[in-house]
Amino acid sequence: MFSLASLLILGFVVLSSSQYQPTWKSIDSRPLPYWYDDSKVGIFIHWGVFSVPSFGSEWFWEQWQQRKLKPFVDFMDWNYKPNFTYAAFAPSFTCEFYDPEQWAEIFNASGARYVVLTSKHHEGYTLWPSKFSWNWNAVDVGPKRDLLGDLANAIRKKTNIHFGIYHSLFEWFHPLYLYDKNNDWKSQFFVKTKTMPELIELVNMYKPEVIWSDGDWEAPDTYWNSTGFLAWLYNESPVRNTVVVNDRWGSGIACHHGGFFTCQDKYNPGKLQNRKWEDAMTLDKNSWGYRRTANLKDYLSMEELISILVETVSCGGNILINVGPTHDGRIIPIFEERLRNLGKWLNVNGEAVYESRPWTYQNDTVTPNIWYTKGRKNTIVPTVYAFILNWPKNNQLYLGAPILKSTSKISVLGVKGILDFKKAATGGVLIYFPLLTPDILPCQWAWVLKMEGVVNYQ
Repeated sequence: MFSLASLLILGFVVLSSSQYQPTWKSIDSRPLPYWYDDSKVGIFIHWGVFSVPSFGSEWFWEQWQQRKLKPFVDFMDWNYKPNFTYAAFAPSFTCEFYDPEQWAEIFNASGARYVVLTSKHHEGYTLWPSKFSWNWNAVDVGPKRDLLGDLANAIRKKTNIHFGIYHSLFEWFHPLYLYDKNNDWKSQFFVKTKTMPELIELVNMYKPEVIWSDGDWEAPDTYWNSTGFLAWLYNESPVRNTVVVNDRWGSGIACHHGGFFTCQDKYNPGKLQNRKWEDAMTLDKNSWGYRRTANLKDYLSMEELISILVETVSCGGNILINVGPTHDGRIIPIFEERLRNLGKWLNVNGEAVYESRPWTYQNDTVTPNIWYTKGRKNTIVPTVYAFILNWPKNNQLYLGAPILKSTSKISVLGVKGILDFKKAATGGVLIYFPLLTPDILPCQWAWVLKMEGVVNYQ
């Protein structure tokens, strides 16, 4: 394996036999492992010391002590003794109800094909016993256990889900990071002694198949040594053949370089993109971490969740659905309910989602709230799927995009039988839906037409 000392001291990788060089041109040429595009649906988990105050958001520490926002200052003044420090929250990050096998079962029931856990957020607290985060990790203080390792083991033992990690490159208040920042990024003390050793430790210990980088935006990618790390990851690491990464590797890099593009939080362009992308979004509309003050209206409804999912997949993206567990290790019932209902919906309609590809049309040319995908590559019969977000009035639906012939077949996923249709005089097709009572509908929130023998399949 390539020398860690060389990577950190030299700041770049020089391997004469390497397939990938530490340049963006070379890094960007690596094909995305097929499993990621086929998966479509992932689960994001934001969990850390911020789950203890569980007030405002996972940015609690920064909003309280850096920006000194009044709601956060007042919250601390009213509820905690003077001179209370953020570090004093860590012993209360107890995780006594944390059952990683239960989490794995919930994620598996959701239909997700990959899971991404915050190994370390901007607060710097690591969910694994990092040698580079002494006394600020989940084994030294708080739950006294390897939270990350326990979940990785449960996921791999109980499911076929791919396991991944989120990692923040920067830390709000780390002295070495602040020193480098004040030095206009001319020094790399934080990178060489903290960020890069942590990342390499994570890869070698837990072999994640997703590395979701964040916290990059203040410093250039040359400060982070991003291309050096990615060249090592793609050439020498134990996950070099299967790992995928995002695009957050330095200021100005997001949406331009890396693996799949995230561009910004809750990125949902609504149209086909030239590069594989992901919509990282959260069930709590206002926070990624758990909030005790959340109201029912703050959570996405199933209709909203399904709408975002089908729009994302139709436009060639993946969806990464975030939940925020509690300080004691619970995934609250409303998150569990949303995830299990998603799994029920995917059990019916998954063939239109998993391994699908974008069609020529992402949404219909005439009727709104219709989104399309096409079937897997090498499908014998050209198949296009239409996601119907609203049941058609009078059980008749007009679609302007697909061209069908007399031998084409249309069905509703989860419903037996073939639907009648006719070509419309103005082009397109008029489809006659079956008369279904609510108790025999295949699912509640959206329905999928399977159209076999589509003439304009390409």
